[in-house]
Amino acid sequence: MRFRFFGQYLHLSIGLLAAVDCVLFAAAFLFAAGIRFSGGLPSIEASAGPIWHRLVIFIPVMILCLLAFGLYSARQRARTFGIFLRVVSAIAIGSAAVAVLFYLIPDVAVGRGILASAAILSVALISLSRAVFARYADEELFKRRILVYGCGQRASAVAQLRRRADRRGFVLIGFVKPHGEGCTVPPERTLDAANGLLPLVEQHDIDEVIVAMDDRRRAFPIRDLLECRLAGVEVTELLTFLERETGRVRIDALNPSWMIFGNGFRRDPVRLFSSRALDIIASSLILAMTWPFMLVTTLAIKVEDGWDAPVLYGQERVGLGGATFRLLKFRSMRTDAEGDGQARWAERNDPRITCVGRVIRKLRIDELPQILNVLRGHMSFVGPRPERPEFVRELAEKVPYYVQRHCVRPGITGWAQLCYQYGSSAQDALEKLQYDLYYIKNNSLFFDLAILVQTAEVVFMGKGAR
Repeated sequence: MRFRFFGQYLHLSIGLLAAVDCVLFAAAFLFAAGIRFSGGLPSIEASAGPIWHRLVIFIPVMILCLLAFGLYSARQRARTFGIFLRVVSAIAIGSAAVAVLFYLIPDVAVGRGILASAAILSVALISLSRAVFARYADEELFKRRILVYGCGQRASAVAQLRRRADRRGFVLIGFVKPHGEGCTVPPERTLDAANGLLPLVEQHDIDEVIVAMDDRRRAFPIRDLLECRLAGVEVTELLTFLERETGRVRIDALNPSWMIFGNGFRRDPVRLFSSRALDIIASSLILAMTWPFMLVTTLAIKVEDGWDAPVLYGQERVGLGGATFRLLKFRSMRTDAEGDGQARWAERNDPRITCVGRVIRKLRIDELPQILNVLRGHMSFVGPRPERPEFVRELAEKVPYYVQRHCVRPGITGWAQLCYQYGSSAQDALEKLQYDLYYIKNNSLFFDLAILVQTAEVVFMGKGAR
């Protein structure tokens, strides 16, 4: 089951997990303070002042750090040790951030012993909450019971959902075969609706009916669906359901009318202003924090390739409205990487990559000069990754709706980069386009901020680098 929060679909189970984590962080901080100031909460507040001032800082910072390390991601695939490592890293960084904030705001500061004890206890409690979540998150208590009206090619898109993250929000009860429609789903999954759709829905305690007919112009069950809707059962179009559950827009089920008449795909002046303001603020802050790394990278490239070797690499990319611009990166390949002038996808263990290049690619430092592209207005901080004109021409011929990704500025990071591995083929481009269309449809300031925070996991854990 999912709920909508600031325009985004979030799992109810993950929302409950975040609420539990807030309680656990509060308990850890209060327990640590209680050890230091015996006598309970009145004694603590008498000695150190109102405790809620500290909790207002401690809890949100810790929750943001857990989010940054992918611990609220439905697509988190790390095993037990990987989860524990992320918990330790997130709480360690969160504790350092809280310590800095306490230093800057002396009136709410607490002793280092309290903060260290709270961090250690938080690691234990949050690790325990993750173990319990892994055990019970997929229980049917948190899932909608769905019935698919249709059993043809479109309906099979639901049956083909295999990833655990995509199936976390629902339980598929079965399919109903419309009159005259061919069946591509397993016959044993079809249910008999001869007595009407509503009695079948009530018999199986269905929460939501998914309309997935191959041809709506023939025998569309308006009366049956209206009865279900008036009885309190949700009725959802297939593409909207797939978007909600998978976090992407399925190209194989997409039709232009859904894009034209559906919600989303808005670019109002307020949204454009908030996007540009975020670009300038985020770029300025990151430039201020990362210039030492950029200086070290410059020196490393010079040492490896010689003082006459270029540090930056400019490459034509396609941006807003199909216009091209020169994207800047730290040079991570040999100067003769494309000596023949032929554009190539980057490969795993690409021999053209230099020793320094391999390191800065892994740490994503090679992307930092793109901050200048953002400040110039060629790119946004969040958006679809810009591709080279040669690849765009090729992909536009092979991938439906590919050019629609150019209706927004490209970004340094984006929803597709969080959800999908590094792309190096037309099939990868198709998969990433589905996430890009989801972002374009649902983009908002909150969504941008969430993507920026979660990008920390990509950087610190080296996900998808090549």
